[in-house]
Amino acid sequence: MRILECMYHQYLSCALGWLEIRATDRACVRVLFVDAPQGAERPNAITRLAVQQLQEYMDRRRQIFELPIEMLGSPFQKKVWQALLQIPYGSTMSYLVLSQLLGDEKAIRAVAQANGSNPLPIIVPCHRVVGSDGSLTGYSGGIWRKKWLLQHEQPWVQTKLDI
Repeated sequence: MRILECMYHQYLSCALGWLEIRATDRACVRVLFVDAPQGAERPNAITRLAVQQLQEYMDRRRQIFELPIEMLGSPFQKKVWQALLQIPYGSTMSYLVLSQLLGDEKAIRAVAQANGSNPLPIIVPCHRVVGSDGSLTGYSGGIWRKKWLLQHEQPWVQTKLDI
């Protein structure tokens, strides 16, 4: 991001609470979990597109995000975040498997740390990474949000009707 580049932001109220979406003129750069809107919105075309697509995701009408994103971080973090984009909707992967896919199973702690510092949660699906035993390990938005997101992505199951 260029130092003099304008930053725009917009809020979305959803099942996970309030989200603040930040963007430049070129890309969405940040999604934050916030307690409430903080000041007046300053939207642009990219924040509006991100809000629309996040709402579609919440309404189960979208599984893949199609908006310009810019992931601001170290080369290693960006490598991890790019790998997260390959985890399909409704699927999970362990930190160990993710580390192996990135070519170094011993980098599991560094992978977990990069996963936890993902600037675009939900859009870059860090919630899909779980412990090797399937446990829900840390999530920047709180474990309850991670659990909600994973359950949200599971296929709808018809319950048995007693007739």
